[in-house]
Amino acid sequence: MSTMNAVRFHGQKDIRFEQIPVPELKAGWVKVKPKFCGICGTDLHEYLGGANLIPEPGNPHPITGETLPLTIGHEFSAIVEEVGEGVTHVKKGDRVCVQPTIYEGECRACKRGLVNCCDKNGFMGLSGWGGGMADFTCAPASAVKPLPDNVSLEVGALIEPLAVGWHAVAISPYKEGDSCLVLGGGPIGLSVVQALIGKGCKNIIVSEVSKRRREFAQQFGAHHTLDPTAVDVVEEVDRLTNGEGADVGFDAAGVQIAVDSAFKAIKARGTLVNIAVWEKRATLQMNDIVFRERAYMGVATYALGDFEQVLEAISSGRMKPEGMITKKIAMDKIAEEGFKALIEDKDNQVKILVDLDAPLGA
Repeated sequence: MSTMNAVRFHGQKDIRFEQIPVPELKAGWVKVKPKFCGICGTDLHEYLGGANLIPEPGNPHPITGETLPLTIGHEFSAIVEEVGEGVTHVKKGDRVCVQPTIYEGECRACKRGLVNCCDKNGFMGLSGWGGGMADFTCAPASAVKPLPDNVSLEVGALIEPLAVGWHAVAISPYKEGDSCLVLGGGPIGLSVVQALIGKGCKNIIVSEVSKRRREFAQQFGAHHTLDPTAVDVVEEVDRLTNGEGADVGFDAAGVQIAVDSAFKAIKARGTLVNIAVWEKRATLQMNDIVFRERAYMGVATYALGDFEQVLEAISSGRMKPEGMITKKIAMDKIAEEGFKALIEDKDNQVKILVDLDAPLGA
């Protein structure tokens, strides 16, 4: 049996670069050779405190049937290596990205087309079925998305986080002429900024503690950036919206103080959209919602069609995300160079890519 390189999660702070069998292709699936794979905040959380999302022995994922150890990486671009029986939309040599959502198709949400809300949902690179930090992986044909000719493989690895921001804006009440408040200037907050720019928003206000990340937000099109430790966010949003308040807020921070200020900064009948994955239970000042008829809604990753819309927005020049890539590393340096940089130098990092073709052992 032939083997390949893979980066595998074995447990908290236990990431191993090891040899595993090359996956076998089956009908309706596509075998790909990953080229670039982003390190996600979720990967870092699993590394530091996991397993959380990654299934542990005795509790396999209900769809994949897998538990740790498993291959990580769910933000990746690739080259098609081989296609299974019945696959016609891609061929060997095509440049692609992979939408990593795992869903079973039979639950109430799936039957409504809401596969991102599947009762048993998961992700390649977190729940099984391989991942992007390996020499090869196989994915269902429907998950494999061709890259337009003018979208690079590096940018192809950004489509997954960009699709999160795109989806949040797409299902929010945002409309032309609205002012938007974005909480947090990390990769997802910056993806929201780019999605809003792609949809023509003319007043984007970002609240972010880090000076460097405020600079990134401006680079990607934010019209105003605020340091919530230095200014009153509610007063500043009021000033920057001519006393109207923000129409829509997007929470990519997931911290209590930001939610408290956001609800006061949003106009009556405005909406706060939660994208963040919370580590602690949040508390809401319900009267801030009730007496101004504000709404609070959650979004879950991305829906069918979001990847294609992001690719079109980049190909047409409405989104230019290349600046999100702040570092590239080799496959065998994920822990010591990737995770370490995201922990110790997080203010200066947006998206670290694993270059699957970079020399090993250097």
